[in-house]
Amino acid sequence: MSELIKNRILVWDLPTRWFHWLLALSFAGAWLTSESDRYSDLHVMLGYTLLGLIAFRLVWGFAGSRHARFRDFAYSPAKIVQYLKSLVSGRPEHYLGHNPAGAVAVFLLLALGLATGISGWLTYNEIGGEWFEDVHEFFANSMLVVVGVHIAGVIVSSLLHRENLVRAMVTGYKQGGNEAAIGGKRALSALLLVAAVAGFWGLWFNGNLDPLVTAQTSAQTWEEHDYRGKDEYRERNNDRRDDHD
Repeated sequence: MSELIKNRILVWDLPTRWFHWLLALSFAGAWLTSESDRYSDLHVMLGYTLLGLIAFRLVWGFAGSRHARFRDFAYSPAKIVQYLKSLVSGRPEHYLGHNPAGAVAVFLLLALGLATGISGWLTYNEIGGEWFEDVHEFFANSMLVVVGVHIAGVIVSSLLHRENLVRAMVTGYKQGGNEAAIGGKRALSALLLVAAVAGFWGLWFNGNLDPLVTAQTSAQTWEEHDYRGKDEYRERNNDRRDDHD
């Protein structure tokens, strides 16, 4: 394999990189605000952002560039075990795209992120009973564990392969043969992704997305339950609308 590693080639397109870091930001922010009444609306906004990003990644897994497509890293269980054995031996096989361990992390994070976001929406809107709050916390904690294992794996792989995988996810470039390079950065798709996230955040902070939050929650339910985070959110948005008028 070392004979093929000759040039600095583009491996990760811009949408894949922006998705990666926006997802990390959204999850970290949602986790840090999960127990805060003061920042409950920020927590909900980041949860919706996470769901939107995952929806984008599911599409990009079929429409993206070579190494972003699911078929590029849909490894068999035997291949995953083989890679883990090579990792333990200290001589892991080299992959330009996601290696088998990284692929497992990607699919787990997508599944857990989807489950966390949906269960969070159900919890916030009090659909399905209070037990959904425990379900939401379980998925969020599971996702945190996978994130931790993923970070540890990136560090170990970077050391063993002697390549900076974090930098590669920032710049998009790795060392490899020209035949493995992708054709372009897909800058327009990345711009649309960032614009969609920024636009959503702007609408949220301007108080223009009330129906998205309260679609399944009645005023009577809010009065019957001491759900201070929701009350504060509604009061802040009412104040913003009054100021706007």
